Amino acid sequence: MKRDIIKINEEKCTGCGGCMIGCPEGALQVIDGKARLISDLFCDGLGACIGECPEDAIEIETREAMPYDEKKVMENVVKAGPNVIKAHLKHLSEHGMTEYVNQAIEYLKENNIDVPDFEEDAPLACGSPGSMQQDLGKQRMESQEKAQIYSAKLGNWPVQLQLINPNAPYFKNADLLIAADCVPFAYANFHQRFLKDKVLIILCPKLDKVIDQYVDKLSQLFTKQDIKSISIVHMEVPCCSGIEVIVRRALEKADKNIIIKDYTISISGEII
Repeated sequence: MKRDIIKINEEKCTGCGGCMIGCPEGALQVIDGKARLISDLFCDGLGACIGECPEDAIEIETREAMPYDEKKVMENVVKAGPNVIKAHLKHLSEHGMTEYVNQAIEYLKENNIDVPDFEEDAPLACGSPGSMQQDLGKQRMESQEKAQIYSAKLGNWPVQLQLINPNAPYFKNADLLIAADCVPFAYANFHQRFLKDKVLIILCPKLDKVIDQYVDKLSQLFTKQDIKSISIVHMEVPCCSGIEVIVRRALEKADKNIIIKDYTISISGEII
C-alpha cells in the first residue's frame, strides 16, 4: 500500500541519534553511524522525528510501504517501560490517531499492563500538541476584550505554493514570508507582525502531497529572483517543522545562501 513514511538522507545524517527521541515506536536505530528505519511496520509517518533532527536529514515521502501495525509497535514499546508507553500513547493522541490509541490500550489490557494516564499533562509551549482537540476559547476571552481592528497587509495573490508563479514580478528583490497554513488562524497579529512589506507563500508540509514539487518550485524562485530575505513561520507541532526542511532543500538545490529567520507559534497563539 502507498502511505506516508519517513526517508533518511544518509549523506546529511551524522548518527547523533536525536531522531530516536521523537520515535517511541522504535522505528529508528543508529546502525553503522547512521540513523536507519528498521521496519516500515513501526513507522506511523507522522514525522515527530523530523523536529528532533539537527541536520535536516529526515523528510516524509509517500511510497509503497508495509501497513503500520500498532500491535507490533506495542511489543517493542512495552519492553522500554512505562515512561515510553506513556510517551507513545501521548504521541498518538496529540496527532488525533484515536484508532491507534485504542489498539494500543487494547494490547495493554490483553497483556495485563497498566494503562498510564497519558493525557494528564497539559501541552507545554515547547511540546507538540499536533491535532489534539483543545478548547482555546476560554484562554482568549480576556485578550478578545482588548482586540483591535487592523488593516490587512497582504500584497500578492495567489499565495498557495502550488499556485504561485516563480516568474511573478513581485518576487524580484522580495522579502519572502513562507508560512504554514494554520499560522494566520492561530496568531491573531499575523498581518502586522509578520506579513507587512513581505511577499507571502503558504503551504502545509504534512497534508500537501507534493513536497518534491514544492522544493523544485522554490528552487526555481530562488534561482530566478533576487530574494533579499526569507522568514518562515510554522506551528509548534512536529510535522510543521518540515517547512524549514523544504526551504533548505530548495536553497541547496538553487545553490543559494540566504539566512532564514525561523518563528514558531504555539497552539495558544504565542510566539515561542
